[in-house]
Amino acid sequence: MNAQHRGTIVVVSADVGAGHDSAAAELARRLADRGFAVHRVNFLHLLPRPARWMFREAYRGVLRWAPWGYDALFAITGRSRLTVAVLRGALAPLRGRARRAVPAGTRAVVTTYPFANQLLGPLRRSGVLPVPLVTYVTDFVVHPTWVAPGVDVYCTLRHARHHTSGTGATLDIRTVSPLVSADFPAATQTTRRAARRRFGLPERERLVLIVAGAWGTGDVEATVAAVDAADGVRTVVVCGRNASLRQRLRGLTRHVLGWVDDMPTLMRAVDVVVENAGGLTCQEALSCGLPVITYRPLPGHGRANAAILAAAGLTRWAPSVEQLRRALATPDPPSAGGWTGGWADPAALVADEAGRQTGEGCAAYRRRRAVLDAVDEAVGVLATVLPSIRWVGGR
Repeated sequence: MNAQHRGTIVVVSADVGAGHDSAAAELARRLADRGFAVHRVNFLHLLPRPARWMFREAYRGVLRWAPWGYDALFAITGRSRLTVAVLRGALAPLRGRARRAVPAGTRAVVTTYPFANQLLGPLRRSGVLPVPLVTYVTDFVVHPTWVAPGVDVYCTLRHARHHTSGTGATLDIRTVSPLVSADFPAATQTTRRAARRRFGLPERERLVLIVAGAWGTGDVEATVAAVDAADGVRTVVVCGRNASLRQRLRGLTRHVLGWVDDMPTLMRAVDVVVENAGGLTCQEALSCGLPVITYRPLPGHGRANAAILAAAGLTRWAPSVEQLRRALATPDPPSAGGWTGGWADPAALVADEAGRQTGEGCAAYRRRRAVLDAVDEAVGVLATVLPSIRWVGGR
């Protein structure tokens, strides 16, 4: 069916690292295949221009220089409804921008970033946004920052824990398959030898892939040193877009890569993955059937994900250097590739929600948006004219 016949779905993400954006991109691809027009929105672009840079760099800086602070913030917002309510209130001035980012004719809005829920949820609850609001939780823990009044459906991964006690909310939670590209399991059709030649890697050694997200965050140098000291393995490191980390690691180990566009083939080339966040790259590795070891996890969501994954038997968590070496030395656990099977496709769920949006509802949204846009324009005109009137009157 043609996209224009099915309408538009808005997907809201944020370029904070790569996990949220990558999930949004895969969802957009699947929705487009189902005949929808997809409108992508970057949550950070709803912020005033100076605030965008400050927000992103503050988050990056806290993870790098004060991880204890991020851990404390994650714990506090996980226990206190008040802190999440304060966050929601702080985002209230952006609701007009968020509303204008949703075009007329939209049939559903999907988020892959928690703060977007705090912004859009109140619009949905008040009826200003009269179309379904769905969120895809990218982590294995449904932290209270994901939970907002007005969100219709929460899509979560298998084994996810719903840390929402004390939120006062009854949530519609659906278990779905991960938003991981089919290119990852399909890469098993490539021979390991060909995959290794693609990246110039040794063909006969046991290769350990170390990943630390798009930003190369965490104690990557310590992880590289620990893996290099293990017997019988060779280290391959992906630094993401962290050029300074890549430069530092070149003096420590041989196979150091920057941003990799062909991660499916790289994962086919290696024998085991060592990671620190339990995010998208971990999910991609599990989808390939690769064994995954978590070492030196990031604070907050990284540690929460590590605990959940290890308890589910999907990964192994090595709390110390010695345990990491033992994990690397022991035979690989059974393939975890089957963990994705038997669960709903998030795109199918979103399409079903969008299908419940009637033409009358879309028309009502267009009319309501026209009225609100007119009010915004009137306020803008008054804000421009009134100072001139006061100036003339004061002469």
